[in-house]
Amino acid sequence: MKKKTYKIISVIGARPQFIKASPIELAFSKFENVEFYSIHTGQHYDENMSQIFFNQLNLKKPYKTLESGGKSHAKQTADILIGIEELLIEIMPDLIIVYGDTNSTIGAALAAAKLHIPIAHIEAGLRSFNKQMPEEVNRILTDHISDLLFVPSETALNQLASEGINQDVYLCGDVMKDIMNICLEQKIVPAQNNKNYYYTTIHRPYNTDNKDRLLHILNTLNTLDKPVIFSIHPRTLNLLKNSYQIDLNFNNIAFIEPQGYFDNLAYLKNCDCVITDSGGMQKEAYWLKRKCITIRKETEWTETLENGCNTLVFDNLSEIQKIISDTNIQFDDTLYGTANASEIIAEKTMAYLYKK
Repeated sequence: MKKKTYKIISVIGARPQFIKASPIELAFSKFENVEFYSIHTGQHYDENMSQIFFNQLNLKKPYKTLESGGKSHAKQTADILIGIEELLIEIMPDLIIVYGDTNSTIGAALAAAKLHIPIAHIEAGLRSFNKQMPEEVNRILTDHISDLLFVPSETALNQLASEGINQDVYLCGDVMKDIMNICLEQKIVPAQNNKNYYYTTIHRPYNTDNKDRLLHILNTLNTLDKPVIFSIHPRTLNLLKNSYQIDLNFNNIAFIEPQGYFDNLAYLKNCDCVITDSGGMQKEAYWLKRKCITIRKETEWTETLENGCNTLVFDNLSEIQKIISDTNIQFDDTLYGTANASEIIAEKTMAYLYKK
């Protein structure tokens, strides 16, 4: 009797999702009875924010790329919902995989739920408890319509339980740890000579959509005791240059374009401190044993705050230099798993499909 072939769609659209999708695609490639499709929503459409990751991480060419970038949250989510629905009807998959908390995540999940296609949510159960963040709304809604939920921590597991989500929830660790370990083990992270700097990314609307706020952040970075290398998001650059008319002439800040995954890891690995408002970079900094300062009032990755490894700063930016100087920190090598999350996800997903 011929073995059934299962069709699985992986939906990606934003920078962190390209990274997360790589080990997942590799894990499912070990199953001969799986047809694995990726759909790129186009949420990040800049060359350095999307295509470069397909090239560097050896992701398969997407089955289809939508054009949802550069739009409002409502229009972008609507376009993704419509575009994904059409592709789901065309492919008729047995399951759809979504990652994290972007508009691509909720748009794809809603489309699948309406068509009664099972949804696997990777990075489920995270909460910042700040519904002013569009990501918080996206992740809550996605969790509550998903059929398989893969969580990176006990905290996330307990959070889902508190919301009444107990079935087909699996503690697997973090897939970003999988790919980072592969890169480090294979020594494909570029070497750097300059190690005397702080590495920065800032992109969230509450830090960039007000001119005075963004200028305050830049002026603070400009006063630090070591040079700052600022990998600048295209949207942040556009605001500075075109909306705010702010020249990038800061003596202590070197602005560079968004980095490919391997180069970004190199900057993280060799810096003296990470200053960011990114979620993923808080974890990467932790695993690379680099102190992190997160310019936010809250974080979904609360475990990184233990033992001084990551510190939240929002209103009192003048405290950044003092926090950097505190070296009394301690890292836990087992935080967010043992770098086999993608294998657990593939095995649990296939077991779920076999039972259906």
